[in-house]
Amino acid sequence: MNQGISTHRVPLRQFSVPLSATRRGARLARLLAAEKLLAWELPLDPARLIVAELAANAASHGRVPGRSFRLALSVAPPGTLRIELTDTRGDRLPVSPRDAADTYAESGYGLLLVEELADRWGVREGPVPSKTVWAELDLGQ
Repeated sequence: MNQGISTHRVPLRQFSVPLSATRRGARLARLLAAEKLLAWELPLDPARLIVAELAANAASHGRVPGRSFRLALSVAPPGTLRIELTDTRGDRLPVSPRDAADTYAESGYGLLLVEELADRWGVREGPVPSKTVWAELDLGQ
């Protein structure tokens, strides 16, 4: 897992929305991301799958009662889609499933999916009390 921030470029397109840290909010994140990807004429998958996993994690592991999480999508030159999910549990950082000691864990496989589908992914801490889990896809445009 990459703990740093990838090379940041000025986005051509941006979308950001706060959502309730619930299963319903996670579902809405997936639906809104799909709608935005279609509007931008970008392929739905694997981005939709990555959003679904990161939103589910934000709603379950990153949940703080009364606080929301934020979905952000952006496209930057030369054709990189960046997906970000920010929640208010900066004290709970995700661990790459490849780094986990217990190979028979009952959870954590969603991040394995993200790791396999994304070209890059990582975690950015802050501002306190938040963290942002991000993934990037090279669109090949």
